[in-house]
Amino acid sequence: MKYLLAGEESDRLLFRTIVASDYDAWLPFHQEPMSSQYWTGLPKDPNTACQQQFDAIFERYANHTGGLNALLSKRTNSLIGLCGLLVQRVDGMEELEIGYSILPKFWCNGYATEAAQKCKEVAFENEWVSHLISIIHVDNLPSKKVALNIGMQLLRTTTYKTNPVNIYRIDN
Repeated sequence: MKYLLAGEESDRLLFRTIVASDYDAWLPFHQEPMSSQYWTGLPKDPNTACQQQFDAIFERYANHTGGLNALLSKRTNSLIGLCGLLVQRVDGMEELEIGYSILPKFWCNGYATEAAQKCKEVAFENEWVSHLISIIHVDNLPSKKVALNIGMQLLRTTTYKTNPVNIYRIDN
């Protein structure tokens, strides 16, 4: 499947494709209101939001438009978060985005930066694209910090899926 990092690893994380049985482990992300506090247009019901996300992940896998990978702790083999390369259409242009989300109980431990850095390295080593972006809500300071930590710079502000977002970019 194109743009997936299954089989890759970083210092603390293993990357693999997401499977349906990851649903219960990922549901706490959607149960935490702070996880989606910046993004409008998401279902309020955590089960519905989680199911929609999983449906979108599997659709990406089937359509070869990238996708999120499960991030597993090397130490415990437990699910830490999701991160991957996603083909997106932003302002009429096709882009490859680094997307990342971490389960609330693992926030503030550097996992998002570690996973996003690995995505960047793999995309550039394989010469999949000449640059990468991240689409981040203008108020989402933790995600902005991750983008800056991996060397991205603010490119512009725009609207994406009715949300005001900053587009961060890094060139190979």
